[in-house]
Amino acid sequence: MADIKFTKNELKTQKDALKRYRRFLPTLQLKKQQLQMVIRNVENQEREKREARDGARRDLLSWVRLFGEDVGLAGLVKVKSLVAETGNIAGVDIPVFHSLVFEDVPYDLFETPLWVDAAVDVLKLLIRYEVELAILRKQIELLGQELRITSQRVNLFEKVKIPETRNNIRVIRIYLGDQETAAVVRGKISKNKIVLEKVPQS
Repeated sequence: MADIKFTKNELKTQKDALKRYRRFLPTLQLKKQQLQMVIRNVENQEREKREARDGARRDLLSWVRLFGEDVGLAGLVKVKSLVAETGNIAGVDIPVFHSLVFEDVPYDLFETPLWVDAAVDVLKLLIRYEVELAILRKQIELLGQELRITSQRVNLFEKVKIPETRNNIRVIRIYLGDQETAAVVRGKISKNKIVLEKVPQS
């Protein structure tokens, strides 16, 4: 039990604290539920994006191997700019993918095989998937950190602060009740003494 004073003022302080904890707890619980729901949604998006990336990668490898020519595909795809905005979910600032712009890398249409155009498009798609996945993972990380903090606060209120404050109130009430009873008893004893003193001795 924390250091408490056994006074009426302390009783009021403890009651006010209990009201405050009970008022904040539902907000924290709601935030925890909201974060859990959002994390599940982002994890689903991340899984779907990963499956799409893996499928696109398998498709690309299957027909690039078929042609077996090394045309330097990696040099034909360069990122010019990435725009990620900041969103806010349950009070957490998270990065949100907005756009990805590629440089126009010229290549000789007569010197390169016909399939290179399609391969460049797929590579751009794969890079876009990787960028979106990195941003989704960052969202999960940031939301997960906030969920841990919020869960700790919920547990602190539910398992420590509210029970501790209730107990403090109970102990102070018992003490004050005992003091009141003792005061009444002392009053009666004093009154009896006064009455006895006034009774004439025979």
